[in-house]
Amino acid sequence: MNIVDRFIKYARIDTQSDENSTQTPSTPKQFNLAKEVEKEMNEIALSDVSLDNNCYLMGTLPSNTIKNIPVIGFVAHFDTSPDMSGENVNPRIVKNYDGKDLVLNEALNIVSSTADFPELLDHVGEDLIVTDGTTLLGADDKAGVAEIITAMQYLMEHPEIEHGKIRIAFTPDEEIGRGPDKFDVAKFGAEWAYTMDGGEVGELEYENFNAASAKISIQGRNVHPGYAKNKMINALHVAQELVDLLPADERPENTEGYEGFYHLIGLNGTVDEASLSFIIRDHDRQKFELRKKGITDVVATLNVRYNNRLKLDLRDQYYNMREKVEPVKHVIDYAARAMKELGIQPHIKPIRGGTDGARLSFMGLPCPNIFAGGLNFHGRHELLPIPSLEKASQVIVKIAQLVAQDHE
Repeated sequence: MNIVDRFIKYARIDTQSDENSTQTPSTPKQFNLAKEVEKEMNEIALSDVSLDNNCYLMGTLPSNTIKNIPVIGFVAHFDTSPDMSGENVNPRIVKNYDGKDLVLNEALNIVSSTADFPELLDHVGEDLIVTDGTTLLGADDKAGVAEIITAMQYLMEHPEIEHGKIRIAFTPDEEIGRGPDKFDVAKFGAEWAYTMDGGEVGELEYENFNAASAKISIQGRNVHPGYAKNKMINALHVAQELVDLLPADERPENTEGYEGFYHLIGLNGTVDEASLSFIIRDHDRQKFELRKKGITDVVATLNVRYNNRLKLDLRDQYYNMREKVEPVKHVIDYAARAMKELGIQPHIKPIRGGTDGARLSFMGLPCPNIFAGGLNFHGRHELLPIPSLEKASQVIVKIAQLVAQDHE
């Protein structure tokens, strides 16, 4: 099976995760893809193939040399984002993209315009996989899954390419921040690994945000509005005050690069009670701690003003993998060398988000992130240039080859 057919098959399988679920995986339907990938792993004769009850799938490409080569790994995730439906995905291929606006669904007037998505113009002349505009595509991260399986198949079919033992793993629930929750690093047994979960060709990432979540509940006091003077405490207005006390220029829409932010992701309530949910992000650990103090201080200020009617639940989520990956810089160097040998210019940049690799790095598995090729993730305008899909799989093969070449 070629990589395009493989990806399209995966894309049609609904694996959307659910942040409101307490189960692992958060949605049982993730097993539908896991079992299909498990079947393919067995068909291409990988060894140690195991799918556990939590939807973590692992397998091994055995070494084909007597050299003492480090065990390396590649990781991707099954689930797609809760932000948009992954049910009844209908991928289609746009041949030889002409640089014009992409009509995804004429009947519904859904168009990916080059004005809104100028990155389209970087792929003129290429074949693109797109949606019909009613769902996301799922290149995040089914492209990564397809790339890893295809690379393993290629290495099995080309024994003349010397490589060491390679471990691969596929996880559930990355999109809701739980991918590494039950990942068995000791069982995986790799010295280092790469997540295939980035975007545009050439992306190579070993820096990510430090991340925390903040949930704030506000207890108001509801009184008939005709008799409310000096009595009513409107929880919605308190919530508005809280938002206004945080710096407006430190919101995601006003930041880029290494700049951190406070991001209001949920606001619900009535006069009587309200709740807010934030995510807090910064690449710099010291600034990250100051941001957490900032939101704590805002809540404390309002508690003085409103007699302790606010409660804050502040929790760290993950940390910047740079401090774990930088000491083993050869891990990055192999990926960069592989790209250069394939004619790809590495684009090393910080992730303005997080990946499974961030937490895995702190669990003892250094794990930077490599491009998977998709664009405009988590929405109806998601697309996957086919050359990008193919190049990512080639990078996997090349990394395995370079590691073998460098060890005796």
